[in-house]
Amino acid sequence: MAEADDESFALQLILPEGGKTAPCCPHGPTLLFEKVSKRGERGRRFYACSACRDRKDCNFFQWEDEKVSEARLLAREVKNQSKRPLLSQEEYHTRFTTFISLPLDEKKFCQDCQILLLPGEREAHASHRSTDVSAAQLRRPSALLRPLDNKKSNAQYLFTDRSSHFLLDTLSALGYTKLLCVGTPRLQELIKLRNLEQKHKPMKSLLLDIDFRSACPSPLCICFCKECADRVCSCDKLQPEAHTPYFYQDTCARYAQFYSQDEFCHYNMFNHHFFGGEPSSAVLQAFLTECDEEKVVMVADPPFGGLVKALANSFCLISRMWRKLQSSDGSNADMPMMWIFPYFFEPRILECLPSFSMLDYQVGYDNHPLYKHGKTGRKQSPVRLFTNISPKDIILPKEEGYRFCSVCERDVWCLNKHCAKCNVCPSKDGREWKHCSACQKCVKPSWRHCHSCGRCALPDHPCGLSQGKEGCFNCGSLQHKRKACPLKDTHRISSCPFSAKSGRSKNVSRHPLFKHKTKMRPGAACRAKKMATQSM
Repeated sequence: MAEADDESFALQLILPEGGKTAPCCPHGPTLLFEKVSKRGERGRRFYACSACRDRKDCNFFQWEDEKVSEARLLAREVKNQSKRPLLSQEEYHTRFTTFISLPLDEKKFCQDCQILLLPGEREAHASHRSTDVSAAQLRRPSALLRPLDNKKSNAQYLFTDRSSHFLLDTLSALGYTKLLCVGTPRLQELIKLRNLEQKHKPMKSLLLDIDFRSACPSPLCICFCKECADRVCSCDKLQPEAHTPYFYQDTCARYAQFYSQDEFCHYNMFNHHFFGGEPSSAVLQAFLTECDEEKVVMVADPPFGGLVKALANSFCLISRMWRKLQSSDGSNADMPMMWIFPYFFEPRILECLPSFSMLDYQVGYDNHPLYKHGKTGRKQSPVRLFTNISPKDIILPKEEGYRFCSVCERDVWCLNKHCAKCNVCPSKDGREWKHCSACQKCVKPSWRHCHSCGRCALPDHPCGLSQGKEGCFNCGSLQHKRKACPLKDTHRISSCPFSAKSGRSKNVSRHPLFKHKTKMRPGAACRAKKMATQSM
């Protein structure tokens, strides 16, 4: 592959076009990407996994114009089958019903495999760590299961009880009776607990979650045929002569073990993919249908490393489905939503969903080292609520430090002081911001105005690299940014080494990114120079 220059580049997500089918990896349909350089050059498009940023987690890669052989397609399908959840949602619920009926001393949970064990399965897990399961733990699966912690794929950070109760109290006060929980298992659990206690207005809920992880083999594993990619037998080692076994399925479901078909769907929020196919999609459609004064709202808590554009596209598809199912006069109203994400993603979220606004409420997580509220973590969590519900209708708890701004007509954090010049409560990070007359806007308290750069920045910032002077990422103009560039869709220079016309496509690396020259650290450069001098 040709040597890359030192110019920076960006990967641009290409949303699915009508009628075009993307290849699939174990996480469902892949996403299409294109590398865009600062000179306006565009690289060869490629497909990669929608859910994992690290190729160690999912190494799928395919050029958009690449022809894939039938043998490779079959091998890919076999691999995808092997990574899917072990049983159907109906089968998991049947197991759960059987598990509940067991005596208390026979209810066991394998901590290594993260599955509930029936009596006939304990022998295969004899060498594993297991624990007793109480009725209270069965009602709180998130406390029993070990959270995923891979920040580059499907990390799971669980709401604190403080945040969970606030969300449910707020939505209930606004009249919502059906809650679509996208990646929010704690809300699903709390709704079921509240319904049992009968102290609050009953709510219905549906959990959408990607929900699976690798596990060690168990008696539930399934064999697959290498030729037809079909499930052919259970792991009693009896192989049908008409099939050639390939390998055992090595993944297990997590939350699917605890819920019925109407309470849980195995779902990838990055590509709007239902692993259960049409039956799971039908469950969502039935849930989104409003009748008898029911009101549906969605609360989504995606992994913070996820692509905003891909997530926004999936949420828009859910909103579009909700709109079509309503019996009203075909209005263009959007489905009420809450998207939980760090505040520094605000520009990207508002670019994709202009009807959203960010609230000051700081969401806390039990199992995150920093995103906590109080003395045990940072004083302010950076995670916020983005919603298309009117901010003036959402009352933030005064006992936690929020106040009402009569000018903005919304609740804000106590240190978020209203600026008369900007006519807004400007703080984003929980600190009190200050107004800069030169910049004509409010900035962070730690920033100082730099006359050389003509903007506010940290005192020790490198001058000459100020924001706004880099120009358009596409053409270099200082008058606009790339998203407003008139040459965004027309300026395509085919000098990139990924070009299909270069005649070198068969020999290029299958890694989509250029590898830049490695620069030596100052100390390493000095040592190398000294060694070269001694050898002369």
